Amino acid sequence: MTQLAVTLDLDGVTDKAGLMDGAARALQLPDWFGRNWDALADSLGDHTVWPEEAVEQGLLVVVRNWRAYAKARPEEWETAVDVFGDAVDRTPTLSVVLALGGDRS
Repeated sequence: MTQLAVTLDLDGVTDKAGLMDGAARALQLPDWFGRNWDALADSLGDHTVWPEEAVEQGLLVVVRNWRAYAKARPEEWETAVDVFGDAVDRTPTLSVVLALGGDRS
């Protein structure tokens, strides 16, 4: 079965707030999404807050244009990668991939 693909485009994002805003938009998270690392981890692992089509298909999150953020805030980016990885490890129907190329940085 093919997973529902959503793109988390981090073009212009250089901080955690921008990443959280982008994740909220890309994943169509509810207004009460806490915009912190724990809330992101919980949302990635909770299919009840995923886009409706992803509940049955699974979810593929494609992270694009991430290099500028990784360079600007390497410790934050490392935390983000850990959050993505842990969520994938706990959630068999979730995949997160980092797209290579396309960065304008």
